[in-house]
Amino acid sequence: MAEQEQTSIKKTVIKLVATVVVMLFFVPLVMVPLYDVLCEQLGINGKTGGRYEVVDAGIDTSRTITVQFIATINDQMPWQFRPSVTELKVHPGAINSTVFYAKNPRDYRMVAQAIPSLSPGRATEYFHKTECFCFNQQPLAAGAEADMPLQFIVDRDLPADIKTITLSYTIFDVTEMAKQSPVASR
Repeated sequence: MAEQEQTSIKKTVIKLVATVVVMLFFVPLVMVPLYDVLCEQLGINGKTGGRYEVVDAGIDTSRTITVQFIATINDQMPWQFRPSVTELKVHPGAINSTVFYAKNPRDYRMVAQAIPSLSPGRATEYFHKTECFCFNQQPLAAGAEADMPLQFIVDRDLPADIKTITLSYTIFDVTEMAKQSPVASR
């Protein structure tokens, strides 16, 4: 009976270890897409929308909004990543541009994906990106650097009590996921 018990325990331990190994491989591959879907469906975390088509509604020069930029690097991501400026003063309705700097310090090609978050959450429907590095995965060769563009408009209809908007990007390593994508093999 003791031998059967030990065999059963060994089988259980092997199954648990295999489950943990599979989870460690699986979670990073689905984390970014799952986060996107979750935020979109629940409307949480100040998730910004996709590409915005510019409609000239005029510039409101009577108001100035402070837009702050924050860059965060996921624990598994070795890149350097930062905004070129940490703050811009903008007028609602004006097209604004800035860049984020990225560097791949590794000795191999990597692919990143940036996930945006906006605060306060009420401002998300009034913050429109017309061009953003977050729209696509960003490949960088070994040791390569890049200035990644961001172009945006703060809507004229932004509530008057919102004076500051904070746009934060977290960058993730999606190299393995990109290798499996048919687009990456082109």
